[in-house]
Amino acid sequence: MNRLLALILILSVCTSAFAQPIVIAHRGASGYLPEHTLEAKAMAHAQDTDFIEQDLVLTKDEVPVVMHDIYLDTISDVATKFPDRKRANGRYYAIDFTLTEIKQLNASERFSEKTGKQVYPMRFPKGTSSFAIPTLEEELQLIQGLNQSTGRVVGIYPEIKQPKWHRSEGHDISAIVLPILKRYGYATKDDPCFLQCFEFDEVKRLRAELGWHGRLIYLMGAFKKGEKVTTERPTMEQVAHVADGIGPAISQDIEVLTQLAHAQGLKVHAYTFRRDDLPKWAMSQDEVLDLLIHRAKVDGLFTDFPDMVVKWLRERQP
Repeated sequence: MNRLLALILILSVCTSAFAQPIVIAHRGASGYLPEHTLEAKAMAHAQDTDFIEQDLVLTKDEVPVVMHDIYLDTISDVATKFPDRKRANGRYYAIDFTLTEIKQLNASERFSEKTGKQVYPMRFPKGTSSFAIPTLEEELQLIQGLNQSTGRVVGIYPEIKQPKWHRSEGHDISAIVLPILKRYGYATKDDPCFLQCFEFDEVKRLRAELGWHGRLIYLMGAFKKGEKVTTERPTMEQVAHVADGIGPAISQDIEVLTQLAHAQGLKVHAYTFRRDDLPKWAMSQDEVLDLLIHRAKVDGLFTDFPDMVVKWLRERQP
């Protein structure tokens, strides 16, 4: 019996050592199609990604829609369709529009609101074809439908965007999103879902006040110059009391952060690998992926190019 237990332990350690990090489609396959469109999500599913991300903001009538920002003017033709609906700062906010109005917009590749030029010029041409801004429910239905038709289980990775700001506008986005996730079968840590947020106070609120029992990730913004890993933010021990992992930017000292997080039993899902926007310290995409996966040993990686990371892992991981 002792030999059997020893063998099980060895196999468990080996399996853990060679576990591949999960691949998370950042805003879908956004390197190939306009971010957060259903088309980008369908392509990400087909590229064998493990999870697909949904950034969530609210409409005026409190419907969660899938957009990276609270602004409409950098990913749609809102300035043309509704020229008089901008605020004093010149920006167009999703929360000022009903879902019916947002559905009148054409979504596009991300561009600068000042110059009108694409952020990534070699990606899908801005203003061509036809795309829409989806609701959270539309996207969940798409992913679950593809899971059924393909036999694969691709998970979801929603982010609560700027909850404090939403509440200042009179809307509690977290309280609106959680019941929708639960209705679609995402409620526990056994379900294929990670919920993420940049605001630590909201992470604590999601767990304690709102009763989220699923997996929870605290997103960490980039460190300011001179800011140290272990100060000026929640400690890894504090994060571990409420969350299951952290989401640091790959521009940070990812090896140190991962070591600190793993010491507290936290997962590390780093963001964002882009082949057309490598970190300043990297000379090649292989260098980035080797550091993140083999040296830092992150547990997951957000990427605009899921197929590239999936292929890289298959070729290089045991």
